[in-house]
Amino acid sequence: MRELVGRPGTWGGLWLRLGQAALAAASIAVMASAYGFAGYTAFCYLIASMGLQALWSLGLACLDGYALKVKRDLGNAVLVSLFVVGDWVTAILSFAASCSAAGVIVLFERDISFCRRFYQLPCGKYQLATAFAFLSWALSATSAVIMFWLLASF
Repeated sequence: MRELVGRPGTWGGLWLRLGQAALAAASIAVMASAYGFAGYTAFCYLIASMGLQALWSLGLACLDGYALKVKRDLGNAVLVSLFVVGDWVTAILSFAASCSAAGVIVLFERDISFCRRFYQLPCGKYQLATAFAFLSWALSATSAVIMFWLLASF
């Protein structure tokens, strides 16, 4: 069980964390470049959540890189339990933010045709930022499950 792909201190874990951070940063960049996002709470929550996701993932990516450089095992129970809590918190926050932003986008696009009436709104950017957030959440949820399985093996 301890040979899970994506566990801390391995190349798989490093790439998983870098993917989470890159997708979260892409979501922030696209949403921040969209005109008028700050007027909608769900989009502001998405940026805050993705900021937390990017910081958490980048910090753990640095830790994974350090562990690979000095050839150190990060598989003790206390450290893994900290990773479990952090991963689950960031995964739940990312999922909630992604779903709320997607709900606003569906409301704008399909329910009230807001994007057709107000063509200056960059609804395509809102959609792209939300898609990046969902992809970041998928990697984060994968990491959270791996950490939980790793903790259960101790």
